Amino acid sequence: MANPLIGRIVRRLRMEQGMTQQKLAERLGISTSYLNLIEHDQRGVTATLLIKLTEILQVDLAALSGSGERQIEQALREAFADPLLGIDPVPDADAQLLAGSAPAAAQAVLGLYRAFQAVREETGAITLPSGRKILLPNEEVRDFFHEHANFFPELEDAAEAMGAELPAATLGMNHALAERLRHKHGLVVSVAPLPGALRIYDPAARHLRLSETLPRESRGFQMAFQLGLLEARDLIEPIVKRAALTTRDAGELLRIGLINYFAGAVLMPYAPFLEAALALRHDVEHLAMRFGVSFEQACHRLSTLQRNGARGVPLFFLRVDPAGNVSKRFSAAGFPFARFGGNCPRWVVYSAFAAPGSVRVQVAQLPDGATYLCFARTIVAAPAHWGEPPATRVVAMGCEINRAGDFVYADGIDIERAAVGIGLSCRLCDRPECRSRAFPPLAHRLTLDVSTTSASPYRFEAVGKK
Repeated sequence: MANPLIGRIVRRLRMEQGMTQQKLAERLGISTSYLNLIEHDQRGVTATLLIKLTEILQVDLAALSGSGERQIEQALREAFADPLLGIDPVPDADAQLLAGSAPAAAQAVLGLYRAFQAVREETGAITLPSGRKILLPNEEVRDFFHEHANFFPELEDAAEAMGAELPAATLGMNHALAERLRHKHGLVVSVAPLPGALRIYDPAARHLRLSETLPRESRGFQMAFQLGLLEARDLIEPIVKRAALTTRDAGELLRIGLINYFAGAVLMPYAPFLEAALALRHDVEHLAMRFGVSFEQACHRLSTLQRNGARGVPLFFLRVDPAGNVSKRFSAAGFPFARFGGNCPRWVVYSAFAAPGSVRVQVAQLPDGATYLCFARTIVAAPAHWGEPPATRVVAMGCEINRAGDFVYADGIDIERAAVGIGLSCRLCDRPECRSRAFPPLAHRLTLDVSTTSASPYRFEAVGKK
């Protein structure tokens, strides 16, 4: 799908670099009038011209794709639709213009909205009986990972260096990790019952205990995590410091997230993993078996393949529980996650709960026509004891539909006819006949008639749209 934001993105990047239209046009080999039409979204950009733009403006294709701007636009739409702001409806075109032309200003608006939310939560008595206020540091950490495209080259380099020293080919990865912990750090690894815990590290005794309930791939990940804790802290602490997060909890969450990132990079080295992903056409279950990791770990690693000159297919990544709570979220594919509310119940992410253990596939089309190949599968953690229900979540990924051929999950699907219309969230969705709607859209007026019972829970008419 053509990117409707590319003209204003080119204009913004040109102006940020202090370059006139005439100068950029000369370097591109086109007329100034033609460039002017491009910047006002009245002419398209050819593939050749797109490559020239990346070279002259010194950006990669991702910067011109508009994925970041679409994420900002979606967040603005959600913020502007909040009825508690008490403002008149803001046309979608205005949100798009602000996101594409002045993303820094748009981020400032979103920062003000988050501050408004925080104050609203404080004054709304969202307080535990102990008096402790409920904070959401996870959102701050998610923003940090998104701003860095979920890629940290210094951690990749350190993980590759460690991987080159591990005799995984002869000993197996888990044994190699345990031997490095023992020889380099004098640390003994044991597997034992650990009620209420999966991993306990005793630095004084130089002892790492892993729960016997952990599957083999998770034991390997915990040992790689421990190596990250011991050997990558000098790289991780400067990143945490630069992040300048607002709470101690957010800083600790970021620290843990970065160590997890390092552990994944050790178990799934960048170049071999990318090569295998392309060769296997992103068959995640096959990838997980080849590298001795879990389905979720393989999915998460696919979302980090953002190295310049060796990028993987841009993907979004999501982990959600049956109540709709999102515990992990990242998008390099421009998928506009609902930031301040629930996702669409028609999305394959939620139907996957009905088919435990199998990969469910969907061609999902958003109201603006953007279409994605999505796949999702449940992951189940062992219960702590008999009688307790296992913790079940769904891990989902997806790519823009023009990359569907790179995935085994597209095989046998008629892409043109299989698309399922989904919304971003019920409060932002314009689809009038949806029978799965949980709430009326905020930007529309309900049409209520006691003489008619509609198939859709809410009938409405559009207002304030341009």
